[in-house]
Amino acid sequence: MEPRLNFVTLGVADIARARGFYDRLGFRASAASNPDVVFYEAGGVVLALFGRAALAEDAHLADSEPGFSGVALAHNVRGEAEVDAVLAEAVAAGARLVKRGQKAFWGGYSGYFTDPDGHLWEVAFNPFMPLDGAGRVQLPAPSS
Repeated sequence: MEPRLNFVTLGVADIARARGFYDRLGFRASAASNPDVVFYEAGGVVLALFGRAALAEDAHLADSEPGFSGVALAHNVRGEAEVDAVLAEAVAAGARLVKRGQKAFWGGYSGYFTDPDGHLWEVAFNPFMPLDGAGRVQLPAPSS
């Protein structure tokens, strides 16, 4: 398998509500979107919003109550002040602040919010993995 991630699909309770939230955060829906699914270009990955029950059915799984799933989406920024600004922007758009921006044990600065469906987002400044001009994380070279 080629190591690649193309889509992150979030199961949401109300597609229109979720679309409004992500639109307020500055995401722009693709013309390929329709009332049943919304697609956003997200820096080389597609963020998709799809009905939670429909997503569970498509995967042949039982739908479950929203809550901590062991997964966090991340939005990296260029500095500590930007972490706080993005967290404030998310809250103004309807997010729930989970953890205010603060120094992290790994040497950076981060905080967390959840979207209206409880999907966890980390907003982080990582001084060890800078962003390029397009906002993509620059990982150190693979170790041998």
